[in-house]
Amino acid sequence: MKDKLIPDPPLEESTPLADAMREEELARNREAIKRALDFYLVPDSRKPGKPSLMFMVCPNIDTESLLAHACESLASANVMSSNFANELGGEQRSTALAIQQIVMLAQLAVNRALDRVDPRT
Repeated sequence: MKDKLIPDPPLEESTPLADAMREEELARNREAIKRALDFYLVPDSRKPGKPSLMFMVCPNIDTESLLAHACESLASANVMSSNFANELGGEQRSTALAIQQIVMLAQLAVNRALDRVDPRT
């Protein structure tokens, strides 16, 4: 079989005008990509963030009550993740047990903070 003289697809011959247009299009694309990323990823410092009112903690609740509630929530998450891990096997079980351990460590930290707020003598 004989080699082709014309490459498949044929080589594009570039002109200075085509190169300039391509560079201009690439620059516009880069600018559009940067604007899109900045819009979604860079917070606007001029606009103060408004907290969602859907799940709002009463602003004047005391620290002890907050810690007690966090401790109870973490205890529940600890039990749920333990029960869930018992239903799994292999790597999934290991992952669920790792999550349980993280929850348990958070619970211990909250318990320690609660002890400092209201030391039980």
